[in-house]
Amino acid sequence: MEFLPDLMKSIMGQTYRDFNVLVIDNGSSDGAEAFLRENYPETTVIRNARNLGFSAAHNQGIRYALDHWEGGKERYILVTNPDVILSETYLENLMAVVQVHPEMGSFGGKLLRAFGENLADEVLRETIRSDRFDSAGLNPRRNRTVADRGAGELDRGQYDEVEQVFGISGALTLYRGRALQETRYGDEFFDQDFFAYKEDVDLAWRLQHAGWPSLYVPSAVAYHYRGMYGPEKMGLWERIRNRRIKSSVRNYFSTRNHWLLLVKNLRFSNLLLALPWIVVYEGLRFMYVLAFEKGGFRAIFDAVRLIPVMWVKRRATLQSSEVRARDLRKWFV
Repeated sequence: MEFLPDLMKSIMGQTYRDFNVLVIDNGSSDGAEAFLRENYPETTVIRNARNLGFSAAHNQGIRYALDHWEGGKERYILVTNPDVILSETYLENLMAVVQVHPEMGSFGGKLLRAFGENLADEVLRETIRSDRFDSAGLNPRRNRTVADRGAGELDRGQYDEVEQVFGISGALTLYRGRALQETRYGDEFFDQDFFAYKEDVDLAWRLQHAGWPSLYVPSAVAYHYRGMYGPEKMGLWERIRNRRIKSSVRNYFSTRNHWLLLVKNLRFSNLLLALPWIVVYEGLRFMYVLAFEKGGFRAIFDAVRLIPVMWVKRRATLQSSEVRARDLRKWFV
């Protein structure tokens, strides 16, 4: 409820109107469902008795949308976090580009950071829509880590071109329905074994495998509060400091899911070519997690335990891959 009123107001204020809204209430206890039914009765609400995680809940929503909404036409799923505010022309500007790029599997706009003052007090609350980037798409590196492109930078026009990116941040992504159908694993679109964190990177990587690129559309502007963030370009000590201020639960899922991501998506030829960078980075990560993080042993144990499951999903992804290893390698520089 801290963020939901602003999100819903921004959705219902869109200049583009051809959409339905579905909210997955993942076991909340703060009156969100009652607020939605009273103020936005046209919105479909699915309520879970407990928190099923980002992946499972979003999969519920995607399955519902694909099964129930406008079966005879091209469908798109806009996935949004609750702590997002859309500019009023977000969908209009995004859909104008979507219509002329049928080869693209996902789309995203210029996501800037929002900051709140006195968020607990509804009367005094003030939202600051900044000109500092939250994400201009996903930016993969040679060591196979993936960061939000431009995170922390001031918007000086450096990301004002429509261009292909590796993927789009899961905080706010428009997916083509056909692309999601082609990359699903059973009932999963996002990997439910991830629970939360890095599932958007995994889906972006799988879309790349399947020949569904992603497009960044800077004219579509939105704002994101984001609870877990840092600048894209950080030195070693900055990275350590950033990890230390995050919750142990977030660090656990982020670490474990990164390793699962590599098992699922990294081809052997690309692994061999990038081995020095991966070994150095993952070696340092492994030692740090083991020595300094409360959930370190659990993250390592659970990652190893899930390898057989990831391997089955890996085979399904790579067997249907439409893209050569060297074509994927161009992103990781």
